[in-house]
Amino acid sequence: MPIPRRVAAASPYLLSVLLLAAGINHFVNPEAYDRIIPRALPAPRTLTYVSGIAEIACAAAVAVPRTRRVGAWATAALFVAVFPANVSMALDGGLPDSDGLLSSAAVAWLRLPLQVPLVWWAVRVARGRAAKHVV
Repeated sequence: MPIPRRVAAASPYLLSVLLLAAGINHFVNPEAYDRIIPRALPAPRTLTYVSGIAEIACAAAVAVPRTRRVGAWATAALFVAVFPANVSMALDGGLPDSDGLLSSAAVAWLRLPLQVPLVWWAVRVARGRAAKHVV
């Protein structure tokens, strides 16, 4: 399906902004991320910060045309790597000890299939296809 030219041109930058916002949120609200780290993994706070740094690094790499390809592949890998945390959150019934819509079990389960288009988006950017097939 053709992608409008402006959207295609903006795609890497939109992905970069998404990653940057998520990465920053790991430092602003680390408790939420700590709680979704699978229990089998050690040092949840350290992993929260490491994943936040990884998202910020991917954001920077995707934003720069010279490093975009490697940054987008790293982003796709990161989205796959954090999937177990999203599964853990869904199995635990959402964010424990949190209130509000985004902490609900239904939202946690709905987030799981959203990883697929995120990985697809990163792969398209990595392959330089975000700007192809435009109208």
